[in-house]
Amino acid sequence: MRRFEGQRVIVTGGANGIGKATVARFATEGATIVLTDVDGAAAEATARQIAAETGATVHPFAADVSVRADDLATVQFALAKMGGVDVLVNNAGIYYEDHFEDITEARWDRIMNVDLKGTFMMTQAVIPHFKQRRSGVIVNMASTNGLAGEIYYAHYNAAKGGVVLLTKTLALELGPYGIRVNCVCPGYILTESTAAMDSDEFVNDYIQNKIPLRRTGKPEEVAAVIAFLASDDASFVHGDAILIDGGQLAD
Repeated sequence: MRRFEGQRVIVTGGANGIGKATVARFATEGATIVLTDVDGAAAEATARQIAAETGATVHPFAADVSVRADDLATVQFALAKMGGVDVLVNNAGIYYEDHFEDITEARWDRIMNVDLKGTFMMTQAVIPHFKQRRSGVIVNMASTNGLAGEIYYAHYNAAKGGVVLLTKTLALELGPYGIRVNCVCPGYILTESTAAMDSDEFVNDYIQNKIPLRRTGKPEEVAAVIAFLASDDASFVHGDAILIDGGQLAD
């Protein structure tokens, strides 16, 4: 399928993990992409790799979504390079594991600034362009942690819960302008960061006790749902939070 032929997409946090898989999926389906990441070198390397593998045009851009000037610059860069924006994927995010009483103000603020405030500010930056065109699609990165609590992740849970309700509120406000907004809520997805943090014993225990499908998810599986939500196949899906969790929250 090439559902995004001629479409212009911004993916934040696109250098690794789910973001990288999302860039690759859009590239495979014909989109032109601006890939942003706080790590500019990683953004350039990923953009080169995906462009070489798919033949798509992928523009790297170094940006920190928690900085408003970077968000505004990202949109201006996208308009200059691509002539417009059709889809925004607010993927950039971070997480820490901390007992609640050990969470520092700095760690709390950093997660809120990237995961929640970054989504808010990137959306604000692109909305004038979308409103002018009376069209556009936004897909936000939430989490199962935004729908159910998990110990040692109070800061992350709070931020992702905020993303879910921000998504629903934006759907109410922006729908009349022809702008669709949804979010995805991945469960345990095996990425570079989760593989580095979690032991094999932990992962196996998690699979056996929490995931009915008895496996972890893949970044490509999340990217596929993001692409669906961004496509005309989901033209009447709006204001939703889509679980991608192997059945983890089914009960």
